[in-house]
Amino acid sequence: MSLVWGVYKLTATFPKQETYGLTSQLRRSAMSVAANIAEGFRKRGKADKARFMNTAEGSVEESHYYLILAGDLGYGDTESLMRTLDEVSRLLNAYSGAILASNF
Repeated sequence: MSLVWGVYKLTATFPKQETYGLTSQLRRSAMSVAANIAEGFRKRGKADKARFMNTAEGSVEESHYYLILAGDLGYGDTESLMRTLDEVSRLLNAYSGAILASNF
């Protein structure tokens, strides 16, 4: 959730012309990370859990790209959010690995 909150705080400062562009895309991708982790957590089967975690990992990479773009465009300091995103990625990767290695 700290990723989503941070993204909302950052994108609130973006130029108005980005409302339906980068602002919308970055918010959507960050929310997708959290939403897919939450949805996958409640799935019972290993394949379903792994699929949602994989979708979340894709959204992490999408968010990463948008943060790079925002920084390159000078829309704010993205360093802190990049660190948060890196941590989310590491944890998600470990969780996905544990799911795939499990015997349930």
